[in-house]
Amino acid sequence: MLLMVSMVARSQDGNAGIDEANTQVRSYFESGTNLMYGIGAIVGLIGAVKVYQKWNGGDQDTSKVAAAWFGSCIFLVVVATIIKSFFGI
Repeated sequence: MLLMVSMVARSQDGNAGIDEANTQVRSYFESGTNLMYGIGAIVGLIGAVKVYQKWNGGDQDTSKVAAAWFGSCIFLVVVATIIKSFFGI
């Protein structure tokens, strides 16, 4: 009997727990999107250097490599922006 009373005393309201989790997850979004923007910038710089090296080397597939790197940078920025707007942050 004492065990059941102890368990009931420690239980919380479910809504309070969900609200707390919501608050904590939303607090991470700003730093997460900034991290994605930073990764996009680094990937863009690396891609620009690789494309420049291929261009100077006379490779025929320079435009394909440039499109791939540019597309990955755009994807990271768009995903970060969509996540921010989707969750209303």
